[in-house]
Amino acid sequence: MHHNRNESIEKLKELIEGIDFCMLTTIDGGSLRSRPMSTQEFEFDGDLWFFTSDDTHKVDEIATDNRVNVAYSQPDDNRYVSVSGRATVVKDRAKIEELWNPAHKAWFPEGLDDPRLCLLKVAVEQAEYWDAPSSTLVQIAGFIKAIATGQEMGYGDNKKIAL
Repeated sequence: MHHNRNESIEKLKELIEGIDFCMLTTIDGGSLRSRPMSTQEFEFDGDLWFFTSDDTHKVDEIATDNRVNVAYSQPDDNRYVSVSGRATVVKDRAKIEELWNPAHKAWFPEGLDDPRLCLLKVAVEQAEYWDAPSSTLVQIAGFIKAIATGQEMGYGDNKKIAL
């Protein structure tokens, strides 16, 4: 079975839709570090967006190594999604205003006037999901190639081994 980039994006959008909080994992000096984050609502196009402050540990960690993982779970539906990609800090005022919601004032009391306010953009490279109700493990293998190049991906190219 082959998925093109648009089909892969649609599938991933369907899988993470309705799951507000996820766990964002960064690399901290060789160790993995995770924290809960709230994904911003938007039309998913292959990038995930999060609000943050530019003076946080995760921003420092991403400056050193921008590889991240974003893990979503919806236990009631037995839906689990693991997304890997590369993160960048974005200070684009128009994008910040586009994604801003007054509820964010709980974390950013100064609102849009907060000088530390920025976005974390995760460019998705690959994803894997588990659909427990149907007892199947489905991998979006080759998602890196599909997202990065727009070319179709094949399921036979992805193998995992445990050491």
